This record gives sequence, structure tokens and C-alpha cells, in this order.
Amino acid sequence: MSKVYSNGKGKSGLRGIPPRMRRSFRVSLVGLVAAYRNEDGFRLLVLLLLILFPLGLWLGADGVQKALLVGSLVLVLIVELLNSAVEAVVDRIGTEYHDISKLAKDLGSAATFLALFNAGVIWILVLWG
Repeated sequence: MSKVYSNGKGKSGLRGIPPRMRRSFRVSLVGLVAAYRNEDGFRLLVLLLLILFPLGLWLGADGVQKALLVGSLVLVLIVELLNSAVEAVVDRIGTEYHDISKLAKDLGSAATFLALFNAGVIWILVLWG
């Protein structure tokens, strides 16, 4: 029998959110904290985001420009998280050298590079285009 959740009417705060959504949110926060604690690249990108995020909101002329500037930065973090996940899985499988493991890590790194390149192009086009 499946569980039935109330619609949350009359409840305030997090108690009005179904338990599955609260768990998903907590798991996501655990992942972000783990990435920040364990991944140097992620910490560096968070620092970059903390500097550029307010700058993007200030420099963007309208909502679309602000969304492009800020969204491109968030995309870099998302891709770095996925890259870190690929690296963790590859390392879990084994630490010995393997061509396919190297390829997986290189592809993840390339994805992060392209996300950074994309953010740079967006910032240049929005601010000087």
C-alpha cells in the first residue's frame, strides 16, 4: 500500500513539505557540503561564484542579462559536481591505471572546461557585446 501525504494545508515551515521532498533536500545539502569539504576545484569555483554572482546581478542591465550571467556560473558548479561524481565512481572501481578510467576522468574535466568557457563567452557577450 502506498503512503498518502497531506497537501500541507494549515502547516507552516518545513512541516508543510512532504517527507520525501525534505529528505531529497537534505541529501542534496549533504552532497553540496561533501563536495565543498572534499573537492578543491569545487571550493575554488564556489569562491569564484561568491565574487561574480553579486557582480552579475549588478552588471546585468535587465532580468535576462542577469539570468545569463548568474546562470552560467551556476551551470559551472553543476558540471563540476557531475565531474566529481564521475571521478568518485571511477576511483571506487579501482585505483590502478586503466585507459577507460582515464578517458572518463578526462571527459569530465573537459565538460568542466567547456562550462567555464561557456560562462566566459556569455559574460563577454553580455557585458561587451
